[in-house]
Order: sequence, then C-alpha cells, then structure tokens
Amino acid sequence: MPARTFMPLAMYHDCVAAESWSRNAMNPTGNSGSQMPAPVHGCSESRHAAGRAVVEVNKLRKSFRSGTSELVVLDQLSLRVLEGEIVAIVGPSGAGKSTLLHVLAALDTPTSGTVYCAGRDLGALADAELAEFRNRQVGFVWQRHHLLADFSAEENVAMPLLLRGISRAEAFGTARDWLNEVGLGARLHHRAGELSGGEQHRVAIARALAGRPSLLLADEPTGDLDAQNAEAIVSLLERLHHAHRLTTVLATHNPHLARRSHRVLKLDRGVLVPSAVAEGELG
Repeated sequence: MPARTFMPLAMYHDCVAAESWSRNAMNPTGNSGSQMPAPVHGCSESRHAAGRAVVEVNKLRKSFRSGTSELVVLDQLSLRVLEGEIVAIVGPSGAGKSTLLHVLAALDTPTSGTVYCAGRDLGALADAELAEFRNRQVGFVWQRHHLLADFSAEENVAMPLLLRGISRAEAFGTARDWLNEVGLGARLHHRAGELSGGEQHRVAIARALAGRPSLLLADEPTGDLDAQNAEAIVSLLERLHHAHRLTTVLATHNPHLARRSHRVLKLDRGVLVPSAVAEGELG
C-alpha cells in the first residue's frame, strides 16, 4: 500500500494534465477562455443542530489484496458530516485516515458501501465526472503542498480555475484575492520553489479554497511544519472555516488542531468512534 504522503494516482494524473496544458493558459497573449475537457457500524453522526449533510457514508469497506491475503483498512464504516462542521479524524499511523479522505475526495474507490458527497453518489460517476467533481466540489490540502515548483504562487492558485474554463482575468483575480487572504499578497509572483515551507502551505490552502468547494479535506496539514508554522496554519484554517462557512474534514496527529474541531472521531480497527483529545495525546 503506498505511503500516505504520496499523491494518489488519480490526483497525479489530474496534475500531470494540468501541468502539460497550463503554460498556454498562463500565457498572457493566449485566449482568455482556454479550457480543458471535463476530465451501521461505527456510525459517527453530529449531535449539533440539524442541517444539510455534505458527506454521507454508509457501510464503507476498503480492503487491499496482496496475493491470497486481504488487509481490511475500513470496515463497515459510517459517517455523516453536516454543512459548517469541522470534523477531525485521529488515530495511529496506518489506521486508514488518509485512505478515508481519499475515498471522500473520489481519489480512491471503496471495496463496498456508499459515499455521497455534495449530493452526488460517487459510486455512480464515470471517470470524467469524478475528475469534474474533484475540481469543483472538493478542496484538498495535503501534508506536502504538491505545488508546481516552476509556477508562481498566483499561477498555482489560478490553475484549477483555468481548468474549469474560467477566464484568465477572473481566475487570476480570484487567486490574488485568496493569496491576500492567507497573508501572501506580497508573494504573488514568487515561484513556489522560492517560498518557505509555511508559505507553501498557505498557497496550498488558497488553491484548495479558490474554487469555493463544498468540502475541504486536509490530510495532516501541519505534519511537515515546525511548531510555530503549524500553529499559524491551525489558526488560519480555523479562521477561514468560520469566515467562509466551510465544511471541513481533516486527518491529524496535532492535538491542538483536533481540539479546535466540532467533533473528534478516532479511526479504530476500521470504524469511527467519538474521541476526546488530551494534551499531547496524539504525539
């Protein structure tokens, strides 16, 4: 099974397509309208006031085969996330937190069970529809930023919008707005490879939110950062969540980030159970 910090194959193909296409779209002399073809068990439900469910997972099972052996990672897992919630998923490394987020993002498919996200049955979508779903409905913040190093911060944030067919002027205007909001207004034209680790993560957050997704997923968003930058990213995610009324599911080992969520769920033997987080408990 691939290491959790690697980019999932579906997202890799999306990014390769984006990079091979993007230089023309970034060219100021090119066409502004350039576009790319559209590529219960352990139930964990909010006790907050009733609202629209953005995520509904029922009896999700995900297993991996190796020869005659089967490794069951998620086992009859159920989850319901309401609009406006922040839900933290905790658990030891290898428990399946990243696998769950990849399934929610349509980057991986379940062995069985149903996954509804933003009103769509992900199991009923064709590959091109899944690519469009990822582009329009999900914002993903990785432990590693996965920015394109030779592109500027502004270009990295604008790229998913250009892939939607949004005009260059609008895409870059939106990118500038979001980079200003995450505190990088003075770094718009710096290449991603010229930015510090904390700045790269801020660009990745701006990129994830620029398209105003229905769901923000964050996989160990502070895992590669020192304590000071990690705390800054935690505060930024919390502020953006409330300012823009986001719906957020995150996987984390950071107890400070987990405690600032509405709910903390522990992934234990393939299912989610409510959890309290003590100081330093998650390491």
